[in-house]
Amino acid sequence: MENDGPQLIRDEIARARDQIATSAEALRRHMASSTDWREWVRRRPGLFLAGAFALGFLIGSRR
Repeated sequence: MENDGPQLIRDEIARARDQIATSAEALRRHMASSTDWREWVRRRPGLFLAGAFALGFLIGSRR
């Protein structure tokens, strides 16, 4: 029973390490989807279609 303390500490460190790894992976996935322009278009296709139309109209009307 005297040696249970160090093992409990090792187990807690292992659990904390797993939680950190899981959180880091979730953050990586979130950042990847947040910075992916294709994901932005998938979420709001109408907004990007309207923007593309407006930009095309502005470029076309300048000539």
